[in-house]
Amino acid sequence: MLPLYSPDTVSMNRSATAPPPAPLAAGPLVLAGLILLAALTRLLPHPPNFSPVTAIALFGGAHFASRRWALLVPLAGLLLSDVVLGLANGASYLDYLANPAYRPTLLAVYLAVVLSTLLGFGLRGRTSASRILGYSLAGSLLFFLLSNLATWLTAFTIPGYPACSTGLLPCYVAALPFFKWTLLGTLFYAALLFGGFALLRERLPALRLRTV
Repeated sequence: MLPLYSPDTVSMNRSATAPPPAPLAAGPLVLAGLILLAALTRLLPHPPNFSPVTAIALFGGAHFASRRWALLVPLAGLLLSDVVLGLANGASYLDYLANPAYRPTLLAVYLAVVLSTLLGFGLRGRTSASRILGYSLAGSLLFFLLSNLATWLTAFTIPGYPACSTGLLPCYVAALPFFKWTLLGTLFYAALLFGGFALLRERLPALRLRTV
């Protein structure tokens, strides 16, 4: 909302009333496109837990000018990829999406995306390699803690996780071998997204405007 001016100050502040950037400017469209493309790579063959999920959240949080879109676009990318995975894999994945027993795990993944996006706000205007590395580690750890907490909560209703039925700590210990893939996936996609967007900004003047 623009501020109100008295008649004697309008001319003094005319430069401050420039129109806001168009909602469909090149920057946000490119950001959204990169995030959606990265999310859809979940359909490609990959090691367990090697995923773009945390990276797209950090990337969106770091670069979208609108905090609302920073939160919504990664969630939309995750939802779109879940739907496509369900259509591609049939009953097994659709059961995961629809079965109430899996609901805590599913919600934990989406909550991890929201929290990682909020974490990504700390990268706004400060996307150095060392900071991206640190935030990728923090986001991966957050995802690990939340997703395995949900696995522990559902251990008695979902077979296949005997360690989690004995306690939370054994559940985390059993999941440690998968954490390396979570971290490697986050680092890979973070390098791809942050590095790719930086290169695009160098080559396309329309993307050089501030996104934060």
